[in-house]
Amino acid sequence: MSTPNPRKQLRPTDVKRLNRNWRRATTGRMALILESVTSPFNVGSIFRSAAAFGVDTVWLAGNATPPSNPKVQKTALGTDRLVEWHEPVPVADAVKAAKEEGFRVVAVELTADAVPLHASDLSGDVCLLVGSEDHGCSPASLEAADAVVYIPQVGRVGSFNVSVAAAIVIAESRRQEWASMEDS
Repeated sequence: MSTPNPRKQLRPTDVKRLNRNWRRATTGRMALILESVTSPFNVGSIFRSAAAFGVDTVWLAGNATPPSNPKVQKTALGTDRLVEWHEPVPVADAVKAAKEEGFRVVAVELTADAVPLHASDLSGDVCLLVGSEDHGCSPASLEAADAVVYIPQVGRVGSFNVSVAAAIVIAESRRQEWASMEDS
């Protein structure tokens, strides 16, 4: 007599149930600031990751491309409807708005005082700030941020694509929250 294969892919109903369970177990609020992220494909990809991990709000800053751009839509696949977002404003205004909403702003950048991502504290209501594809976070945004983290790398590439970096940091923030639930 054979046993059923435990690695059978979940049916859509089972996936919805699994996601609902994770959503109920997730209490921390999360937001993003996209500072001058101009590639529509990066913005679309960030919105998909944001929607998948339950990001509440995205503030666009500088000359960031809004999700209403048709090229963003091609990658976002409608996920911009699932995340509140704000039209681009100066980065200082976006950081101020995030702080007024009760978020601690954590920039993702390589700076002398940046903490490695795995050693960072991303608990509570956190707003992750990612910078442009070419120049990263501006000096103004780094000055306004409450903390700075970086993603350790061991390969020979100098940096991640901004949408990949955003997804990694968003996932780590949720992982920290879920791991703390297991500890209690």
